[in-house]
Order: sequence, then structure tokens, then C-alpha cells
Amino acid sequence: QVQLVESGGGLVEAGGSLRLSCAASGNIVSISTMAWYRQAPGKQRELVAAIFSDGTTTYPDSVKGRFTISRDGAKNSVHLQMNSLKPEDTAVYYCHADRIRTPGGYRYDYWGQGTQVTISS
Repeated sequence: QVQLVESGGGLVEAGGSLRLSCAASGNIVSISTMAWYRQAPGKQRELVAAIFSDGTTTYPDSVKGRFTISRDGAKNSVHLQMNSLKPEDTAVYYCHADRIRTPGGYRYDYWGQGTQVTISS
């Protein structure tokens, strides 16, 4: 069974930093795109950052220049460095993998359980 497990959330003051990590476990050959999403209370889940298999990244304007996504292919993990945090960054952050290759074939659309990030003003 493939699982994604996040870590690194917490409470920090505005202007501070946090680093989130997500580790994929199971019998994994490779993972294509990995991403971070977030969902604030009463709002839709939104993309925060994505990193493709070739290493290219994408960010929405709301986090561009403040957040950096990186991945360790050998360890099937992805990280999100968040700097200059704002109260509006408060949300549950989810790790996502869109396509995972296993010895038994491809598996699609995996989510982690989420980690709470709270930014105080």
C-alpha cells in the first residue's frame, strides 16, 4: 500500500518560517508530479506548489517568492520551505502525488492526511 505522510506543521508568528515534509512509502518505483495544496476553513482546497518529474516547479502568485518546493527522488519525498509567513497562509496543508509507478502498475491521485499550519499575527 502506498501512503503519503506529512510532517512539519505548527504554529509560528507572522514573518516566520516553516518547513513541511512529505514522505511516500510503499513499493514505489517512481512518482511523477508531487505537490502541496492547502485548505483554509470555509475555502476550497488550492494548489500551493508543484514539482514535476523533470524538476520544474510552479507556484501561484500568492506564495511565489516566499515558498520553495523541492523533492528527493531517491527517497520519494517532497518538501515545502515556507518563509515570510502571513496569517492568510493559515490552513491545513496536504501533500499530493498524481501518478505513482509500482511494480504492479500505475496508481493515481494520492493524498496525505494533512498537517495544520497556523500563523499568528
